[in-house]
Amino acid sequence: MTEPRKPKKTESAVEAAKRDSKQLRGTIGETLASEATHFGADDLQLLKFHGVYQQDDRDTRTERKRGGLEPDYFFMVRVAIPGGRLTAKQYLALDELADVCGNGTLRITTRQGLQFHRVPKGDLQTLITGVNARLLTTLAACGDVERNVMASPAPLADPAHRLVQQMARDIAQALSPGRRAYHEIWLGGEKLHTTEEPPDPLYGRQYLPRKFKTGIALAGDNSVDIYAHDAGLVALLDDGEVTRFQLLAGGGLGMTHNKPDTFAALALPIGVIPAVNAVKAVRAVVGIFRDHGNRADRKHARLKYLIDEWGLDRFREEFRSRVAFDVAPPVELPRADYHDYLGRHAQGDGKFFYGVFIENGRVADVDGTRVRSAFREVVRRLQPAITFTPSQNILFTDLGERRVDELESILRDHGVRLVSQLRNARRYSMACPALPTCGLALTEAERVMPNVIDMFERELAALGLEDERLTIRMTGCPNGCARPYTADIGVVGRKPGERYNVYLGGGLHGDRMTDLFAADVPIGEVFSVLRPLLAAFAAHRQPRETFSDFYVRVAGHEAPRTRVTGGEVETRNSISLPVIS
Repeated sequence: MTEPRKPKKTESAVEAAKRDSKQLRGTIGETLASEATHFGADDLQLLKFHGVYQQDDRDTRTERKRGGLEPDYFFMVRVAIPGGRLTAKQYLALDELADVCGNGTLRITTRQGLQFHRVPKGDLQTLITGVNARLLTTLAACGDVERNVMASPAPLADPAHRLVQQMARDIAQALSPGRRAYHEIWLGGEKLHTTEEPPDPLYGRQYLPRKFKTGIALAGDNSVDIYAHDAGLVALLDDGEVTRFQLLAGGGLGMTHNKPDTFAALALPIGVIPAVNAVKAVRAVVGIFRDHGNRADRKHARLKYLIDEWGLDRFREEFRSRVAFDVAPPVELPRADYHDYLGRHAQGDGKFFYGVFIENGRVADVDGTRVRSAFREVVRRLQPAITFTPSQNILFTDLGERRVDELESILRDHGVRLVSQLRNARRYSMACPALPTCGLALTEAERVMPNVIDMFERELAALGLEDERLTIRMTGCPNGCARPYTADIGVVGRKPGERYNVYLGGGLHGDRMTDLFAADVPIGEVFSVLRPLLAAFAAHRQPRETFSDFYVRVAGHEAPRTRVTGGEVETRNSISLPVIS
Protein backbone atom coordinates (compact mmCIF):
# COMPACT_ATOMS: atom_id res chain seq x y z
CA MET A 1 0.00 0.00 0.00
CA THR A 2 1.31 3.46 -0.90
CA GLU A 3 2.27 5.56 2.10
CA PRO A 4 0.14 8.69 2.39
CA ARG A 5 2.01 11.78 1.26
CA LYS A 6 3.09 14.03 4.08
CA PRO A 7 1.50 17.49 3.99
CA LYS A 8 3.79 20.16 2.62
CA LYS A 9 5.53 22.07 5.34
CA THR A 10 4.20 25.63 5.50
CA GLU A 11 6.53 27.15 8.05
CA SER A 12 9.84 26.38 9.71
CA ALA A 13 10.31 26.04 13.46
CA VAL A 14 11.90 29.49 13.49
CA GLU A 15 8.76 30.97 11.95
CA ALA A 16 6.65 29.45 14.73
CA ALA A 17 9.09 30.78 17.33
CA LYS A 18 8.85 34.31 15.94
CA ARG A 19 5.07 34.20 15.71
CA ASP A 20 4.69 33.02 19.29
CA SER A 21 7.44 35.21 20.73
CA LYS A 22 5.28 37.99 22.20
CA GLN A 23 6.91 40.45 19.82
CA LEU A 24 10.46 39.13 20.39
CA ARG A 25 10.22 38.75 24.17
CA GLY A 26 10.13 34.97 24.48
CA THR A 27 11.55 34.06 27.88
CA ILE A 28 14.70 36.16 27.43
CA GLY A 29 13.96 38.39 30.42
CA GLU A 30 13.31 35.47 32.76
CA THR A 31 16.47 33.61 31.72
CA LEU A 32 18.51 36.80 31.94
CA ALA A 33 17.44 37.23 35.57
CA SER A 34 18.11 33.58 36.45
CA GLU A 35 21.28 31.73 37.43
CA ALA A 36 21.32 29.84 34.10
CA THR A 37 24.58 30.10 32.17
CA HIS A 38 22.86 30.21 28.80
CA PHE A 39 19.59 30.52 26.93
CA GLY A 40 17.68 27.70 25.30
CA ALA A 41 14.91 26.73 22.91
CA ASP A 42 13.31 29.54 20.89
CA ASP A 43 15.21 32.26 22.74
CA LEU A 44 18.34 31.38 20.75
CA GLN A 45 16.63 32.74 17.63
CA LEU A 46 14.92 35.66 19.34
CA LEU A 47 18.17 36.89 20.90
CA LYS A 48 19.50 37.64 17.42
CA PHE A 49 16.90 40.37 16.91
CA HIS A 50 18.38 42.03 20.00
CA GLY A 51 21.87 41.88 18.47
CA VAL A 52 23.03 38.87 20.50
CA TYR A 53 24.38 35.45 19.44
CA GLN A 54 24.92 32.67 21.98
CA GLN A 55 28.22 30.86 21.38
CA ASP A 56 30.64 28.57 23.17
CA ASP A 57 34.36 27.89 23.02
CA ARG A 58 34.72 25.19 20.38
CA ASP A 59 38.39 24.71 21.27
CA THR A 60 37.35 23.28 24.64
CA ARG A 61 33.96 21.79 23.79
CA THR A 62 35.09 18.15 23.40
CA GLU A 63 37.34 18.18 26.46
CA ARG A 64 34.62 19.70 28.63
CA LYS A 65 32.12 17.13 27.43
CA ARG A 66 34.52 14.30 28.36
CA GLY A 67 34.81 15.83 31.80
CA GLY A 68 31.03 16.00 32.22
CA LEU A 69 30.96 19.78 31.94
CA GLU A 70 28.63 21.90 29.89
CA PRO A 71 30.10 24.00 27.06
CA ASP A 72 31.89 27.22 28.00
CA TYR A 73 29.07 29.59 27.00
CA PHE A 74 29.50 33.25 26.11
CA PHE A 75 27.95 35.74 23.71
CA MET A 76 28.75 37.84 20.69
CA VAL A 77 27.02 41.23 20.74
CA ARG A 78 26.79 43.31 17.58
CA VAL A 79 26.23 47.07 17.39
CA ALA A 80 24.38 48.45 14.36
CA ILE A 81 26.10 51.59 13.05
CA PRO A 82 24.46 52.84 9.81
CA GLY A 83 27.15 53.92 7.38
CA GLY A 84 29.79 53.09 10.01
CA ARG A 85 29.79 56.64 11.51
CA LEU A 86 30.67 57.31 15.17
CA THR A 87 31.64 60.29 17.30
CA ALA A 88 34.82 60.27 19.36
CA LYS A 89 32.80 59.88 22.57
CA GLN A 90 30.90 56.93 21.14
CA TYR A 91 34.10 55.18 20.07
CA LEU A 92 35.74 55.65 23.47
CA ALA A 93 32.64 54.33 25.24
CA LEU A 94 32.64 51.19 23.06
CA ASP A 95 36.36 50.73 23.66
CA GLU A 96 35.85 50.92 27.42
CA LEU A 97 32.99 48.40 27.27
CA ALA A 98 35.31 45.92 25.55
CA ASP A 99 37.24 45.66 28.83
CA VAL A 100 34.27 45.84 31.17
CA CYS A 101 32.12 43.27 29.36
CA GLY A 102 34.10 41.63 26.54
CA ASN A 103 37.47 40.05 25.84
CA GLY A 104 39.42 43.29 25.50
CA THR A 105 39.04 43.52 21.72
CA LEU A 106 36.70 45.21 19.27
CA ARG A 107 35.92 43.72 15.88
CA ILE A 108 34.83 45.82 12.94
CA THR A 109 32.46 43.85 10.72
CA THR A 110 32.30 43.65 6.94
CA ARG A 111 29.01 45.58 7.21
CA GLN A 112 30.50 48.61 9.02
CA GLY A 113 29.19 47.49 12.40
CA LEU A 114 31.03 46.46 15.55
CA GLN A 115 31.15 43.22 17.52
CA PHE A 116 32.02 42.40 21.12
CA HIS A 117 33.25 38.84 21.62
CA ARG A 118 33.21 36.44 24.60
CA VAL A 119 30.71 38.46 26.62
CA PRO A 120 29.55 36.56 29.75
CA LYS A 121 25.80 36.22 30.23
CA GLY A 122 26.01 38.25 33.43
CA ASP A 123 27.45 41.21 31.50
CA LEU A 124 24.93 41.30 28.66
CA GLN A 125 22.65 43.87 30.27
CA THR A 126 25.56 46.10 31.31
CA LEU A 127 26.93 46.02 27.77
CA ILE A 128 23.66 46.73 25.99
CA THR A 129 22.76 49.48 28.45
CA GLY A 130 26.19 51.03 27.91
CA VAL A 131 25.81 50.91 24.13
CA ASN A 132 22.43 52.62 24.28
CA ALA A 133 23.71 55.26 26.69
CA ARG A 134 25.78 56.60 23.78
CA LEU A 135 22.77 56.75 21.42
CA LEU A 136 23.73 53.50 19.69
CA THR A 137 21.85 50.21 19.60
CA THR A 138 22.23 46.48 19.16
CA LEU A 139 18.58 46.16 18.07
CA ALA A 140 18.29 44.65 14.57
CA ALA A 141 22.04 44.21 14.22
CA CYS A 142 21.07 40.56 13.68
CA GLY A 143 17.78 38.71 13.08
CA ASP A 144 15.18 38.49 10.33
CA VAL A 145 14.92 42.23 9.74
CA GLU A 146 16.80 44.95 7.93
CA ARG A 147 20.41 44.58 9.13
CA ASN A 148 22.97 47.38 9.43
CA VAL A 149 22.64 49.68 6.40
CA MET A 150 25.93 50.23 4.60
CA ALA A 151 27.07 53.31 2.70
CA SER A 152 30.14 54.55 0.89
CA PRO A 153 32.41 55.49 3.81
CA ALA A 154 34.44 58.42 2.43
CA PRO A 155 33.62 61.52 4.53
CA LEU A 156 33.93 63.85 1.57
CA ALA A 157 32.24 67.23 1.83
CA ASP A 158 30.40 67.10 -1.49
CA PRO A 159 26.59 66.74 -1.45
CA ALA A 160 26.61 63.24 -2.98
CA HIS A 161 28.75 61.63 -0.30
CA ARG A 162 26.84 63.38 2.45
CA LEU A 163 23.54 62.23 0.98
CA VAL A 164 24.42 58.52 0.83
CA GLN A 165 25.51 58.61 4.47
CA GLN A 166 22.31 60.38 5.50
CA MET A 167 20.31 57.91 3.43
CA ALA A 168 21.84 55.01 5.39
CA ARG A 169 20.62 56.55 8.63
CA ASP A 170 17.18 57.31 7.19
CA ILE A 171 16.67 53.76 5.92
CA ALA A 172 17.89 52.26 9.19
CA GLN A 173 15.43 54.43 11.11
CA ALA A 174 12.50 53.74 8.79
CA LEU A 175 13.06 49.97 8.81
CA SER A 176 13.86 49.53 12.49
CA PRO A 177 11.53 47.04 14.22
CA GLY A 178 9.42 48.03 17.22
CA ARG A 179 11.54 48.78 20.27
CA ARG A 180 9.15 47.98 23.14
CA ALA A 181 10.41 44.48 23.93
CA TYR A 182 14.04 45.61 23.57
CA HIS A 183 13.51 48.46 26.04
CA GLU A 184 11.65 46.22 28.48
CA ILE A 185 14.32 43.53 28.57
CA TRP A 186 17.55 45.49 28.37
CA LEU A 187 16.86 49.11 29.34
CA GLY A 188 14.41 48.85 32.22
CA GLY A 189 11.44 50.00 30.19
CA GLU A 190 7.91 49.67 31.58
CA LYS A 191 6.42 46.28 30.81
CA LEU A 192 3.27 45.93 28.74
CA HIS A 193 0.35 45.11 31.04
CA THR A 194 -2.26 44.28 28.39
CA THR A 195 -2.64 40.78 26.98
CA GLU A 196 -2.18 41.86 23.37
CA GLU A 197 0.31 44.11 21.60
CA PRO A 198 -0.27 45.28 18.03
CA PRO A 199 2.04 43.61 15.49
CA ASP A 200 5.00 45.54 14.16
CA PRO A 201 3.61 47.93 11.49
CA LEU A 202 6.26 46.90 8.94
CA TYR A 203 7.29 43.38 9.92
CA GLY A 204 4.05 41.98 11.34
CA ARG A 205 4.16 39.16 13.91
CA GLN A 206 6.64 36.96 12.08
CA TYR A 207 9.07 39.57 10.77
CA LEU A 208 10.92 38.66 7.56
CA PRO A 209 11.58 35.13 6.29
CA ARG A 210 15.34 35.74 6.72
CA LYS A 211 17.78 38.61 7.11
CA PHE A 212 17.70 41.57 4.73
CA LYS A 213 20.74 43.68 3.82
CA THR A 214 20.84 47.09 2.14
CA GLY A 215 23.79 49.04 0.76
CA ILE A 216 24.12 52.51 -0.78
CA ALA A 217 26.88 53.42 -3.22
CA LEU A 218 27.82 56.09 -5.71
CA ALA A 219 28.10 55.10 -9.35
CA GLY A 220 31.70 54.10 -9.98
CA ASP A 221 32.50 53.34 -6.31
CA ASN A 222 32.30 49.69 -5.21
CA SER A 223 33.57 50.17 -1.67
CA VAL A 224 30.36 48.61 -0.26
CA ASP A 225 30.29 45.62 -2.69
CA ILE A 226 26.93 46.92 -3.85
CA TYR A 227 25.91 43.83 -5.85
CA ALA A 228 26.12 41.61 -2.75
CA HIS A 229 23.02 43.09 -1.08
CA ASP A 230 19.35 42.17 -0.96
CA ALA A 231 18.66 45.77 -1.91
CA GLY A 232 21.19 48.18 -3.36
CA LEU A 233 20.90 51.85 -4.21
CA VAL A 234 23.43 53.29 -6.65
CA ALA A 235 23.44 57.09 -6.66
CA LEU A 236 23.32 58.66 -10.14
CA LEU A 237 24.69 62.19 -10.36
CA ASP A 238 23.38 65.06 -12.44
CA ASP A 239 25.69 68.11 -12.24
CA GLY A 240 27.14 66.79 -8.99
CA GLU A 241 23.76 66.27 -7.32
CA VAL A 242 22.11 62.91 -6.58
CA THR A 243 18.71 63.11 -8.25
CA ARG A 244 18.14 59.40 -8.94
CA PHE A 245 19.10 55.97 -7.69
CA GLN A 246 19.39 52.75 -9.63
CA LEU A 247 17.66 50.13 -7.50
CA LEU A 248 19.21 46.65 -7.37
CA ALA A 249 17.69 43.60 -5.67
CA GLY A 250 18.41 39.95 -4.99
CA GLY A 251 22.07 39.83 -3.98
CA GLY A 252 23.32 37.55 -1.24
CA LEU A 253 26.46 35.51 -0.67
CA GLY A 254 25.30 32.60 1.49
CA MET A 255 24.94 29.04 0.20
CA THR A 256 25.31 25.46 1.47
CA HIS A 257 27.92 22.92 0.38
CA ASN A 258 26.45 19.93 -1.50
CA LYS A 259 23.11 21.71 -1.99
CA PRO A 260 22.87 22.54 -5.70
CA ASP A 261 19.63 24.46 -5.20
CA THR A 262 21.38 26.98 -2.96
CA PHE A 263 23.53 29.71 -4.45
CA ALA A 264 25.35 32.97 -3.90
CA ALA A 265 24.14 35.65 -6.31
CA LEU A 266 24.68 39.20 -7.47
CA ALA A 267 21.86 41.73 -7.23
CA LEU A 268 20.00 42.53 -10.44
CA PRO A 269 18.77 45.92 -11.74
CA ILE A 270 15.12 46.74 -11.00
CA GLY A 271 14.90 50.31 -12.30
CA VAL A 272 15.75 53.96 -11.72
CA ILE A 273 13.84 55.81 -9.01
CA PRO A 274 13.73 59.45 -7.85
CA ALA A 275 16.19 60.06 -5.01
CA VAL A 276 13.46 61.46 -2.76
CA ASN A 277 11.72 58.07 -2.85
CA ALA A 278 14.70 55.90 -1.90
CA VAL A 279 13.41 54.96 1.55
CA LYS A 280 9.99 54.07 0.14
CA ALA A 281 11.64 51.94 -2.53
CA VAL A 282 13.57 49.86 0.00
CA ARG A 283 10.44 49.50 2.15
CA ALA A 284 8.58 48.22 -0.91
CA VAL A 285 11.25 45.58 -1.59
CA VAL A 286 11.13 44.56 2.08
CA GLY A 287 7.34 44.31 1.81
CA ILE A 288 7.55 41.97 -1.18
CA PHE A 289 10.01 39.77 0.66
CA ARG A 290 7.85 39.79 3.81
CA ASP A 291 4.72 38.77 1.91
CA HIS A 292 6.16 36.26 -0.56
CA GLY A 293 9.47 34.94 0.80
CA ASN A 294 9.87 31.25 1.68
CA ARG A 295 8.90 30.66 5.31
CA ALA A 296 9.07 26.86 5.14
CA ASP A 297 12.77 26.33 4.32
CA ARG A 298 15.31 28.77 5.74
CA LYS A 299 17.94 27.61 3.25
CA HIS A 300 15.71 29.09 0.53
CA ALA A 301 14.36 32.05 2.46
CA ARG A 302 16.47 34.89 1.06
CA LEU A 303 15.11 37.41 -1.46
CA LYS A 304 17.38 36.01 -4.21
CA TYR A 305 15.40 32.75 -4.22
CA LEU A 306 12.10 34.57 -4.62
CA ILE A 307 13.45 36.51 -7.62
CA ASP A 308 14.84 33.28 -9.06
CA GLU A 309 11.43 31.62 -8.70
CA TRP A 310 9.43 34.53 -10.06
CA GLY A 311 11.77 35.89 -12.69
CA LEU A 312 12.92 39.50 -12.88
CA ASP A 313 9.97 40.77 -14.92
CA ARG A 314 7.39 39.58 -12.40
CA PHE A 315 9.40 41.05 -9.53
CA ARG A 316 9.64 44.41 -11.31
CA GLU A 317 5.90 44.36 -11.94
CA GLU A 318 5.16 43.63 -8.28
CA PHE A 319 7.51 46.42 -7.19
CA ARG A 320 5.83 48.95 -9.49
CA SER A 321 2.43 47.94 -8.14
CA ARG A 322 3.52 48.82 -4.60
CA VAL A 323 4.97 52.30 -5.18
CA ALA A 324 3.31 55.59 -6.11
CA PHE A 325 6.25 57.02 -8.05
CA ASP A 326 7.63 56.47 -11.53
CA VAL A 327 10.17 53.69 -12.06
CA ALA A 328 12.32 54.22 -15.15
CA PRO A 329 14.11 51.37 -16.93
CA PRO A 330 17.56 50.48 -15.58
CA VAL A 331 20.58 52.28 -17.02
CA GLU A 332 23.99 50.80 -17.74
CA LEU A 333 26.23 51.63 -14.81
CA PRO A 334 29.93 52.43 -15.16
CA ARG A 335 32.18 49.62 -13.98
CA ALA A 336 32.89 50.53 -10.39
CA ASP A 337 36.32 50.63 -8.78
CA TYR A 338 37.07 49.60 -5.22
CA HIS A 339 38.28 52.24 -2.78
CA ASP A 340 39.58 51.45 0.71
CA TYR A 341 40.52 55.09 1.47
CA LEU A 342 43.66 54.16 3.41
CA GLY A 343 46.19 56.89 4.13
CA ARG A 344 45.74 60.68 4.02
CA HIS A 345 42.93 62.33 2.03
CA ALA A 346 41.49 65.83 1.78
CA GLN A 347 37.79 66.01 2.64
CA GLY A 348 37.08 69.05 0.48
CA ASP A 349 36.19 71.31 3.40
CA GLY A 350 39.71 72.24 4.49
CA LYS A 351 40.02 69.17 6.72
CA PHE A 352 41.49 65.71 6.20
CA PHE A 353 40.69 62.09 6.94
CA TYR A 354 43.09 59.23 7.44
CA GLY A 355 42.43 55.53 6.80
CA VAL A 356 44.18 52.81 8.83
CA PHE A 357 44.34 49.12 7.90
CA ILE A 358 43.10 46.64 10.53
CA GLU A 359 43.93 43.01 9.86
CA ASN A 360 40.60 41.15 9.66
CA GLY A 361 38.90 43.96 11.56
CA ARG A 362 40.29 42.93 14.96
CA VAL A 363 41.15 45.97 17.10
CA ALA A 364 43.51 44.47 19.65
CA ASP A 365 46.95 44.77 21.24
CA VAL A 366 48.71 41.61 20.06
CA ASP A 367 52.34 40.55 19.63
CA GLY A 368 53.82 44.01 20.06
CA THR A 369 51.39 45.71 17.68
CA ARG A 370 49.19 47.88 19.87
CA VAL A 371 46.36 48.77 17.51
CA ARG A 372 43.72 49.23 20.17
CA SER A 373 45.96 51.39 22.37
CA ALA A 374 46.96 53.49 19.36
CA PHE A 375 43.35 54.11 18.36
CA ARG A 376 42.39 55.01 21.92
CA GLU A 377 45.18 57.57 22.11
CA VAL A 378 44.31 59.00 18.68
CA VAL A 379 40.68 59.47 19.64
CA ARG A 380 41.38 60.89 23.10
CA ARG A 381 44.03 63.31 21.92
CA LEU A 382 42.75 64.38 18.50
CA GLN A 383 38.95 63.97 18.96
CA PRO A 384 38.24 62.90 15.36
CA ALA A 385 34.99 61.50 14.08
CA ILE A 386 35.24 57.84 13.05
CA THR A 387 33.94 55.79 10.13
CA PHE A 388 34.21 52.03 9.88
CA THR A 389 34.65 50.80 6.32
CA PRO A 390 33.20 47.75 4.52
CA SER A 391 36.73 46.33 4.33
CA GLN A 392 36.96 46.27 8.16
CA ASN A 393 39.25 49.29 8.35
CA ILE A 394 38.86 52.63 10.15
CA LEU A 395 38.82 56.24 8.96
CA PHE A 396 39.69 59.04 11.38
CA THR A 397 37.96 62.12 10.00
CA ASP A 398 37.60 65.90 10.37
CA LEU A 399 41.29 66.43 11.14
CA GLY A 400 43.44 69.50 10.61
CA GLU A 401 46.60 68.93 8.58
CA ARG A 402 48.90 69.11 11.59
CA ARG A 403 46.66 66.63 13.41
CA VAL A 404 47.24 64.13 10.60
CA ASP A 405 50.99 64.32 11.20
CA GLU A 406 50.38 63.76 14.91
CA LEU A 407 48.13 60.78 14.12
CA GLU A 408 50.82 59.14 12.00
CA SER A 409 53.32 59.63 14.81
CA ILE A 410 51.01 57.89 17.29
CA LEU A 411 50.52 54.97 14.90
CA ARG A 412 54.27 54.55 14.38
CA ASP A 413 54.93 54.67 18.14
CA HIS A 414 52.48 51.79 18.63
CA GLY A 415 53.78 49.63 15.78
CA VAL A 416 50.67 50.06 13.62
CA ARG A 417 51.22 49.54 9.89
CA LEU A 418 50.83 52.59 7.68
CA VAL A 419 49.55 52.14 4.14
CA SER A 420 53.10 52.55 2.79
CA GLN A 421 54.08 49.42 4.74
CA LEU A 422 51.36 47.24 3.23
CA ARG A 423 51.58 45.01 0.21
CA ASN A 424 48.36 44.64 -1.73
CA ALA A 425 47.74 40.99 -0.83
CA ARG A 426 47.31 42.05 2.80
CA ARG A 427 45.78 45.45 2.09
CA TYR A 428 42.79 43.96 0.27
CA SER A 429 42.36 40.84 2.43
CA MET A 430 39.48 39.95 4.73
CA ALA A 431 38.50 37.01 6.91
CA CYS A 432 35.52 36.11 9.10
CA PRO A 433 35.98 35.18 12.82
CA ALA A 434 35.21 31.44 12.29
CA LEU A 435 36.70 29.15 14.97
CA PRO A 436 36.61 29.01 17.92
CA THR A 437 33.51 31.19 18.44
CA CYS A 438 31.23 30.89 15.41
CA GLY A 439 28.88 27.92 15.62
CA LEU A 440 28.71 27.59 11.82
CA ALA A 441 32.45 27.45 11.14
CA LEU A 442 33.83 24.30 9.53
CA THR A 443 37.43 25.55 9.46
CA GLU A 444 39.66 28.34 10.68
CA ALA A 445 39.67 31.77 9.03
CA GLU A 446 40.71 34.81 11.12
CA ARG A 447 43.31 32.91 13.18
CA VAL A 448 45.12 31.49 10.14
CA MET A 449 44.64 34.33 7.67
CA PRO A 450 47.75 36.33 8.68
CA ASN A 451 49.94 33.28 7.96
CA VAL A 452 48.12 32.65 4.68
CA ILE A 453 48.81 36.23 3.63
CA ASP A 454 52.46 35.89 4.67
CA MET A 455 52.69 32.93 2.29
CA PHE A 456 50.97 34.80 -0.53
CA GLU A 457 53.25 37.81 -0.10
CA ARG A 458 56.37 35.67 -0.41
CA GLU A 459 55.12 33.70 -3.39
CA LEU A 460 53.71 36.69 -5.25
CA ALA A 461 57.00 38.54 -4.77
CA ALA A 462 58.86 35.56 -6.26
CA LEU A 463 56.63 35.82 -9.33
CA GLY A 464 57.08 39.59 -9.61
CA LEU A 465 53.45 40.18 -8.61
CA GLU A 466 53.93 41.77 -5.20
CA ASP A 467 52.25 45.00 -6.35
CA GLU A 468 49.31 43.29 -8.07
CA ARG A 469 46.03 44.78 -6.86
CA LEU A 470 43.86 41.81 -5.91
CA THR A 471 41.72 40.74 -3.00
CA ILE A 472 42.03 37.50 -1.02
CA ARG A 473 39.12 36.66 1.27
CA MET A 474 38.67 33.69 3.59
CA THR A 475 35.65 32.28 5.42
CA GLY A 476 35.29 29.27 7.67
CA CYS A 477 32.04 28.14 6.05
CA PRO A 478 30.11 28.75 2.80
CA ASN A 479 27.89 31.52 4.19
CA GLY A 480 30.16 34.19 2.73
CA CYS A 481 30.40 36.75 5.55
CA ALA A 482 33.73 38.09 4.21
CA ARG A 483 32.33 38.16 0.64
CA PRO A 484 34.67 35.52 -0.87
CA TYR A 485 32.50 34.90 -3.93
CA THR A 486 33.16 38.37 -5.35
CA ALA A 487 36.91 38.28 -4.64
CA ASP A 488 39.82 37.62 -6.96
CA ILE A 489 40.65 34.67 -4.69
CA GLY A 490 38.06 33.26 -2.30
CA VAL A 491 39.13 30.60 0.21
CA VAL A 492 36.05 28.96 1.75
CA GLY A 493 35.97 26.39 4.55
CA ARG A 494 34.84 23.04 3.13
CA LYS A 495 35.15 20.56 6.00
CA PRO A 496 37.01 19.98 9.28
CA GLY A 497 40.68 19.20 8.96
CA GLU A 498 41.34 22.61 7.42
CA ARG A 499 40.09 21.75 3.94
CA TYR A 500 39.00 24.61 1.72
CA ASN A 501 37.41 25.28 -1.64
CA VAL A 502 39.28 27.87 -3.71
CA TYR A 503 37.24 30.20 -5.89
CA LEU A 504 38.59 32.53 -8.58
CA GLY A 505 37.42 35.21 -10.96
CA GLY A 506 35.59 37.88 -8.98
CA GLY A 507 37.58 41.04 -8.41
CA LEU A 508 37.60 44.48 -6.85
CA HIS A 509 34.88 45.72 -9.20
CA GLY A 510 32.39 43.41 -7.44
CA ASP A 511 30.32 42.78 -10.58
CA ARG A 512 31.33 39.18 -11.27
CA MET A 513 31.05 35.95 -9.30
CA THR A 514 33.78 33.39 -8.89
CA ASP A 515 34.32 29.87 -10.24
CA LEU A 516 35.08 26.87 -8.09
CA PHE A 517 38.71 26.43 -9.11
CA ALA A 518 39.85 23.69 -6.71
CA ALA A 519 38.05 21.68 -4.02
CA ASP A 520 39.06 20.21 -0.65
CA VAL A 521 42.46 21.90 -0.63
CA PRO A 522 44.55 21.62 2.57
CA ILE A 523 45.34 25.03 3.98
CA GLY A 524 49.08 24.65 3.36
CA GLU A 525 48.51 23.91 -0.33
CA VAL A 526 46.25 26.82 -1.26
CA PHE A 527 49.00 28.73 -3.02
CA SER A 528 50.42 25.59 -4.63
CA VAL A 529 47.22 25.00 -6.60
CA LEU A 530 47.30 28.62 -7.78
CA ARG A 531 50.99 28.87 -8.65
CA PRO A 532 50.76 27.64 -12.30
CA LEU A 533 47.94 30.07 -13.05
CA LEU A 534 49.67 33.00 -11.34
CA ALA A 535 52.93 32.20 -13.16
CA ALA A 536 51.07 32.16 -16.48
CA PHE A 537 49.43 35.47 -15.56
CA ALA A 538 52.81 37.03 -14.77
CA ALA A 539 54.19 35.89 -18.13
CA HIS A 540 51.21 36.41 -20.45
CA ARG A 541 48.96 39.13 -19.04
CA GLN A 542 47.74 41.79 -21.43
CA PRO A 543 48.28 45.51 -20.70
CA ARG A 544 46.28 46.59 -17.62
CA GLU A 545 44.73 43.11 -17.36
CA THR A 546 43.89 42.10 -13.80
CA PHE A 547 44.44 38.61 -12.45
CA SER A 548 40.70 37.89 -12.51
CA ASP A 549 40.32 39.25 -16.05
CA PHE A 550 43.19 36.98 -17.13
CA TYR A 551 41.55 34.02 -15.42
CA VAL A 552 38.20 34.69 -17.10
CA ARG A 553 39.94 34.97 -20.47
CA VAL A 554 41.87 31.71 -20.23
CA ALA A 555 38.92 29.90 -18.67
CA GLY A 556 36.84 30.81 -21.71
CA HIS A 557 33.91 32.57 -20.07
CA GLU A 558 31.62 34.33 -22.52
CA ALA A 559 29.77 36.48 -19.97
CA PRO A 560 30.22 37.51 -16.33
CA ARG A 561 28.92 34.92 -13.89
CA THR A 562 26.15 36.14 -11.59
CA ARG A 563 25.89 33.18 -9.20
CA VAL A 564 27.81 30.34 -7.56
CA THR A 565 25.82 27.24 -6.59
CA GLY A 566 26.41 25.12 -3.52
CA GLY A 567 26.37 21.94 -5.58
CA GLU A 568 29.25 22.79 -7.90
CA VAL A 569 31.69 19.89 -8.16
CA GLU A 570 33.40 20.60 -11.47
CA THR A 571 36.63 22.45 -10.80
CA ARG A 572 38.66 24.62 -13.17
CA ASN A 573 42.19 23.86 -12.02
CA SER A 574 42.87 21.85 -15.18
CA ILE A 575 42.19 24.69 -17.62
CA SER A 576 44.65 25.02 -20.49
CA LEU A 577 47.23 27.70 -19.70
CA PRO A 578 49.59 29.56 -22.03
CA VAL A 579 53.00 27.92 -22.22
CA ILE A 580 55.62 29.80 -20.22
CA SER A 581 58.77 30.12 -22.28
